[in-house]
Amino acid sequence: MSLTDLVIVTGMSGSGKGTVLKAFEDLGFFCIDNLPVALIPKFIEGIHVSGGEVERAALGIDIRAGEQLRDLARIISDLRVLQFRVTVMYLEARDSVLVRRFSETRRPHPLSADKPLPDAIRLERHRLRPIREMADTTIDTSTYSIHEVKALVMDRFRSRSGSGSLTIHLLSFGFKHGVPLEADLMFDVRFLPNPYFAPGLRSLSGRHRRVARYLLAFPETREFIRRLSDFVTYLIPFYVREGKSYLTVAIGCTGGRHRSVFAVEQLARSLRRLKPVLKVRHRDESK
Repeated sequence: MSLTDLVIVTGMSGSGKGTVLKAFEDLGFFCIDNLPVALIPKFIEGIHVSGGEVERAALGIDIRAGEQLRDLARIISDLRVLQFRVTVMYLEARDSVLVRRFSETRRPHPLSADKPLPDAIRLERHRLRPIREMADTTIDTSTYSIHEVKALVMDRFRSRSGSGSLTIHLLSFGFKHGVPLEADLMFDVRFLPNPYFAPGLRSLSGRHRRVARYLLAFPETREFIRRLSDFVTYLIPFYVREGKSYLTVAIGCTGGRHRSVFAVEQLARSLRRLKPVLKVRHRDESK
């Protein structure tokens, strides 16, 4: 064996990096939190010298690295040319959510020694911007519970291998609750007729047959679903060819309860004939 996967887990303090590293541990990854940036090449070298005992590894790197953080982008670029897969996962959350989490845990922010917590969070976000821009996947955990964050990582990396398999995650959401930053493809269905204003449909979700019947009565709905299914089906082989193992397709409407849920269910029904590994989540259906 030799190293096949290296995941750099980074992002904002309080965004759930510890939870993510625990998820990787459960998946059998060799995990190290807060490894000095300068030691990352030595760590990789040590893995190969040891005879390939470590096949998959995850490293937690964040603002605690201090001035060494400036070298992280260069080191990651150097690692990408080696014969293993490198994934940079960036976690973040809204400022108000981070303030609440630090207040609840009563843990100090790494940069809050001489400044108020909101100022420390803004400074950290500014310093991490170059790392965020080179991330392969960005996850906003503002609306996720600890268990949901862990499940997201487990689903995404459990089936990763060199077999070329692709896991497709279909996600419905409401724009008023925030855009899911982990999406690879995002579609807006707010142009469709809104069941929220139809008599008797407001309390139902997009999975109910009455809501589906209402939406499918409109020609634009049927045409959109057909074109969306054809488009995603067309793209899948190209993502597989590029070695992508996880594809997130997000569909949003205003509240995330009717049109987006309906569209995700319709897309899932169409894609199942391709027999991919398919995950469906309706983030805001109950809100």
